[in-house]
Amino acid sequence: MIIGVVGKANVGKSTFFKALTLAEVLIANYPFATIDPNKGFGHVRVECAEKYFNVKCNPRLGYCMDGIRFVPVEVIDVAGLVPGAHEGKGMGNKFLDDLRQADALIHVVDIAGSTNEKGEPVDPGKYDPSFDIKFLEMEIDMWYLSILKKGWEKLARHMQQEKKQITKIISKQLSGLNVTEEMTEEILKKLELNLEKPVEWTEEQLLKLAKEFRKKTKPMIIAANKIDLPGADKNYEKIKKEFSDYIIIPCSAESELALKEAAKKQLIKYIPGNENFEIIGNLTEKQEKALNFIKEKILTKWKSTGVQQTIDDSVFKLLKRIAVFPGGINKLADQHGNILPDCFLLPEGAKAIDFAYTVHSDFGDNFIRAIDVKTKRTIGKDHALKHLDVIEIISKK
Repeated sequence: MIIGVVGKANVGKSTFFKALTLAEVLIANYPFATIDPNKGFGHVRVECAEKYFNVKCNPRLGYCMDGIRFVPVEVIDVAGLVPGAHEGKGMGNKFLDDLRQADALIHVVDIAGSTNEKGEPVDPGKYDPSFDIKFLEMEIDMWYLSILKKGWEKLARHMQQEKKQITKIISKQLSGLNVTEEMTEEILKKLELNLEKPVEWTEEQLLKLAKEFRKKTKPMIIAANKIDLPGADKNYEKIKKEFSDYIIIPCSAESELALKEAAKKQLIKYIPGNENFEIIGNLTEKQEKALNFIKEKILTKWKSTGVQQTIDDSVFKLLKRIAVFPGGINKLADQHGNILPDCFLLPEGAKAIDFAYTVHSDFGDNFIRAIDVKTKRTIGKDHALKHLDVIEIISKK
């Protein structure tokens, strides 16, 4: 599972990425500061199973703070897109191609309208951020359309003459974008296309088809960044109404980065996603002023910086994942004595057998049964797991 951070140049995208991952990236006030995609790990926030069993966990990956588990998720920061990217403008082909590996997208938007269409700084309110959402949709739709239409006339004639299964042909054409036959069948049914005569499908119909595939394979969440700037809250309310089908989260990437850096220096205690922090070190007057600004303008007003909520919603709402812990009724520790060391992010509807294979292929191959550790109930391989389950796998080995 990979989350792509995308958006126009100079909207705070790299700051958002760094705030999410604390990776060292170039943050500069000009277009194309990011050329090659940066890669790192963000963390989604879940309630740790340690609270249920009244123990102290030892995460092998990620970390745990006050009973809140942070599970790592791979994140890529793709270089800033410009209008015409699908035509190769602004190194667009490379940037769009980097998106192939992303399962969901976080679109960072300058909600204050302080960055124009070229990625150049302007006074807050001078630019309408709704254009950025529309342009990114259009660029990715056109990219999908170009892949769909590659050799389309010949392909459509062949399907029509030979009565080939259209769902199989189209899903194969778009397989590099994680399109499946089931997905294709669902979309074709929704659009009510004439499956007997694909040669008669119009350009408009093909574009609608590309758009539906984009929505399915690259679900997107909007990070309304720079929410503390003048006019940002007004734009945020406008965008929420105009794009009601999106999850839109008010964000201040700069504030999140400042809080994490202060926590790293042990000046404050801060749990990402919380609406407050605790001062534990000696602050300079400048540091105290900056933290007071964040508390008043961001945390008090918006209840968080929005950065943590954005990645949480990307994983749990867009990609519909659940968190499941391996454990045992009589022993919560692994062979090294680490208590509840792992937490896996599985698709909603995952069954006990799926979890067994996720932990280790041998557990799946030699599966006998599983146990819901919280209820101590035996469950079969087809039992659907729930968010925050703790599961013990019983196998022949």
